[in-house]
Amino acid sequence: MTAPALAARPTALPWVAPFAVFMVWLAVGPSLQIPQPWESVARVSVPALVLLTVSRDLVFGLRVRRVGLSVLLGLAVFLLWIAPDQLVPGWRSHWLFQNRLTGTVTTSIPPTELADPLVATLRVVRAALLVPILEELFWRGWLPRWIANTAWAQVPLGTYTPFAFLATAALFAVEHGPYWEVGLLCGVIYNAWMWKTRSLGDLVLTHAVTNAALSAFVLVTGQYGYWM
Repeated sequence: MTAPALAARPTALPWVAPFAVFMVWLAVGPSLQIPQPWESVARVSVPALVLLTVSRDLVFGLRVRRVGLSVLLGLAVFLLWIAPDQLVPGWRSHWLFQNRLTGTVTTSIPPTELADPLVATLRVVRAALLVPILEELFWRGWLPRWIANTAWAQVPLGTYTPFAFLATAALFAVEHGPYWEVGLLCGVIYNAWMWKTRSLGDLVLTHAVTNAALSAFVLVTGQYGYWM
């Protein structure tokens, strides 16, 4: 392939880089032993910087078409997310959810450190603003199209093959560790909404509402295990 042809090929970097940086930080961040609140500042500012530079055009090109339904769906997913643990005492302690493969229920920031208002605020910002954008760019914007066809840029947003639909939902579940079963259900619902709306902006809004409601629930109830 000639150099001009290579240069003309669309790059996946804006779709993938923010999520990759976020996941790398989750993996290596604890070993850096950065004290609070600076750890929280870095954990928010680094992915935000990537979004506003590498993925700037995608971020500012997001448009929401169905505000009301996207908000309602986000609230419904939040209720589904907390339902098993709230309705069945000890549900999350079963070996199906906490084991060597899925890990254990832990929080990325100890509750004692979340007592700092700045740390708590940054944790909410990360969950409700950053994560919905960087995850949806990857999980609903790029990955299913790439699975469907390696010439992914030719595949319209919201297009799924059966395998792409199931694979992205399953991998989304894996990302959520001990909460894999609600992660799987969430992945199916989000995929279906993306297929229905063909709008990444609607998915970001739905995801943001889910995470914002979950953040409020965590702060009110002190059930910090939901903040992985």
